[in-house]
Amino acid sequence: MTNVTQILSAIEQGDPAAAEQLLPLVYDELRKLAAARLAQEKPGQTLQATALVHEVFLRLVGSAKEPKWNGRAHFFGAAAEAMRRILIDRAREKKSQRRGGGRTREKLTGIEPTVEAPSDDLLALDHALVRLEASDPRKADLVKLRYFAGLTIPQVAEVLGVSTATADRDWSYARVWLHAEIKKGDDRCEG
Repeated sequence: MTNVTQILSAIEQGDPAAAEQLLPLVYDELRKLAAARLAQEKPGQTLQATALVHEVFLRLVGSAKEPKWNGRAHFFGAAAEAMRRILIDRAREKKSQRRGGGRTREKLTGIEPTVEAPSDDLLALDHALVRLEASDPRKADLVKLRYFAGLTIPQVAEVLGVSTATADRDWSYARVWLHAEIKKGDDRCEG
């Protein structure tokens, strides 16, 4: 058992000091994951990797719910999901601010409506990922671990408990499926 696994077990058993011991052990790895994920974002992203790591850690360890992790790999899988949710929430918030946010709306008469700008890539991915999760949860988990946590195929295979070949096939399938779903969504917006 690694130190991280032992500390996660202590957190599950309600040890309040365990959370303080966990952050120094996982901080560098979480920061690398966050930096890699933020590097894939569009320019203009204001969230820093350090802030993302702290938000993820608070969501995972500082929540009112009792955390249940089956070890180090499960913890990092949960961290990937938390990063995904934080980035999606921020993208939605930015989009609502960009589309008028809290401004008072005025009714315009005699003006033709314009075509709305294409949806943000991250939001389109999230919508497609939700649909994939409904039909194939394992492939959706694989995408989250690859895309949001930056894990390699062998790492994902270990986390999901499948062979590397299966993880590689699932990754190929999920990428094509998501691309087609996002394309369908773009076509609906245009049509």
